[in-house]
Amino acid sequence: MLGVSVIQQNEKYLGLPSLVGRKKKESFTHIKQQVWKKLAGWEAKLLSQAVREILIKFMAQALPTYTMTCFKVPLSLCHEIESMICIFCWGQKGDNRKIHWVKWQDLCEPKSQGGMGVKDLALFNDALLAKQTWRLIHDTDSLFYRVFKAKFFANSTIMEAKNPANASYAWKSILKGRDVIKRGTVDPVLFSLVLWNLWNRRNNLRLGKPTLPLDKVLEHSQER
Repeated sequence: MLGVSVIQQNEKYLGLPSLVGRKKKESFTHIKQQVWKKLAGWEAKLLSQAVREILIKFMAQALPTYTMTCFKVPLSLCHEIESMICIFCWGQKGDNRKIHWVKWQDLCEPKSQGGMGVKDLALFNDALLAKQTWRLIHDTDSLFYRVFKAKFFANSTIMEAKNPANASYAWKSILKGRDVIKRGTVDPVLFSLVLWNLWNRRNNLRLGKPTLPLDKVLEHSQER
């Protein structure tokens, strides 16, 4: 009667799920599909191990970043995506199985410790959500802060905010990031983001120099 369209649970708005219900994994399967499509396109090409490493770090593992900045992606889905990436890493095609000479966890180690420096997606997700908590602590002039402040912690701070049962999944995800900060288990990526924020503020206040692009900071943090 009012002409308002009905939104289905798995519909997207600006590339993100408009609603996240109980079956959270279904709401984020589009990430897995996007990664699979990329890997399938590269699979038919003759690629060196070095090229595969670059594609994994800067293409395949970059695809979930936007979603992971806003939501806590189910751990099982992170493992499934990492499994697909691992298969691509070792050159497996279809039923032609290849030996995985190194465990995925070892590939996630820094290059200085014998790994490839690829992301552990679950930890990277936590770091990105912790960055949102950092914004709610320090960026108090933003619309992002004012909206969440009014709705979820009007009479307290983000570090003291409650987690009501009827809260949105976006808010629950931000609180997952807050838990990371509270535990003090800050990933090197998050540490780089903090340094990026401080360095940019210093440059703007003292030198008037342009900011360092965030993608460069993330790139260097993965080379650690």
